[in-house]
Amino acid sequence: MNINELIAQPEGRRLEFKGELPTNSDIAKTIVAFANDAGGDIYIGINDKPRQIIGLPENELTQIEEQISNMIYDRCYPTILPEVSFLSVEEKHLIRICIYRGSMPPYYLKEKGKLKGTYIRVGSTNKLADESIIASLERKRRNISFDSEIIMDKPASSLIIDGFKELYKEKTEEEINLQVLRKLELIKLEQDKEYPTNALILFSDDSLRKSFFPNAKIECARFKGIGTEEFIDQKSISTHIGLQAEEAYNFVLRHINKSATVEGIYTVSRWEYPVKAIREIIRNAVVHRDYSLTGKDIKVAIYDDMIEISSPGLLPPSIDYSAMESRQSDARNKVIAPVFKRIGIIDQWGNGLKLVAQELREYPEIELKWREVGLSFQVQFIKKNYKTIPTNVGDVGDVGDNVGDVGNIDNNISYNELKIIQLILHNPNITTKEIAETLGISTRQCERIIAKLKQSGKLLRKGSARTGYWEINNN
Repeated sequence: MNINELIAQPEGRRLEFKGELPTNSDIAKTIVAFANDAGGDIYIGINDKPRQIIGLPENELTQIEEQISNMIYDRCYPTILPEVSFLSVEEKHLIRICIYRGSMPPYYLKEKGKLKGTYIRVGSTNKLADESIIASLERKRRNISFDSEIIMDKPASSLIIDGFKELYKEKTEEEINLQVLRKLELIKLEQDKEYPTNALILFSDDSLRKSFFPNAKIECARFKGIGTEEFIDQKSISTHIGLQAEEAYNFVLRHINKSATVEGIYTVSRWEYPVKAIREIIRNAVVHRDYSLTGKDIKVAIYDDMIEISSPGLLPPSIDYSAMESRQSDARNKVIAPVFKRIGIIDQWGNGLKLVAQELREYPEIELKWREVGLSFQVQFIKKNYKTIPTNVGDVGDVGDNVGDVGNIDNNISYNELKIIQLILHNPNITTKEIAETLGISTRQCERIIAKLKQSGKLLRKGSARTGYWEINNN
């Protein structure tokens, strides 16, 4: 990336612009925050707002470089070794300070000490780290993960893990015993007793999970329209983490459309979103979320115009969503990730993002966006051609591009009739009550619309009222 392209970038997790050398405390906070996180670059001689190349006096460059080096040495601890270089753009002189990701975190301001002087980078700002974040940085320094730490409130033999045992047997055809738990590092020896790690607590059905990790859950919601003012359906998934991803994925499938088109003699169905990619992102959210962050849960939100998945914890520095085609694997949870690989929930070779990129190529109408919001990572699957439905058609949401994908249905069909047909194409066994709840209408109104569709011959009922199914008549 050349300097002109760089200047067009917004300030963020790894980039900051300064018109002139700021006060010692201001720039020291940024340097400490970069070293504690993914590293970053500071460009001096470029104003941020408005973005403008100001430049520095050429005869002062060496003096400013010396000031920077002395300030970093005097004010930051442990020692940070920056790379300072001079650049010339449009005959103006700049200084670039490159800070690499540190190997000895937490880094902090000497005069304030570790508890009051440790900073992390959140978006384009420096945030004072609290004790839990400092603890996380100290684990990083020792190269241990939060999920590998033990809980000594109950011996491993007393922990209730029946659900996890059942799942593990189903996926691997192996029984869970103490030897397997040791091999997977789900239990560890301490003071001649074996105790569970945080990872095993999260896989358990024990009361300790709710006590230690009340927010280790997924909150799912289908909102009405494109805002959060009103929802059609919601679900809180608080089972053990081995089951959460599939439950959230099934919630998504219940609330998106599946169209059908005829190609030759075959009927071809297609989801309105790349569901394999969505499933992969949900799985990654469960596997790689930061379980040490208290009070935060995973959120799966479905709107008329997009699906949004948010997970606690920033993206690991070595993962780059802009290079999804390359194999990338960096596990925050070094015990949980191998277990998920063992039971086949995530890929062994870091192909997850590549899978997402491949399926997105088949959905040119869907745009993938990702961003870091506070201490969370968020992925959005957005309909590029979303159009708001006129208020006189109904309030259920967007018909999208599926209007022409339900066969030979005529153009006189109402909005709610079309939505019912789409729901039935997705699930021929759906009940009238489920249709009404999804559309946000009364059961009686739903029954009247279905009766009209049956009377016109567009909808057929096969079998009994209790055990039968719906069929769309395209003739």
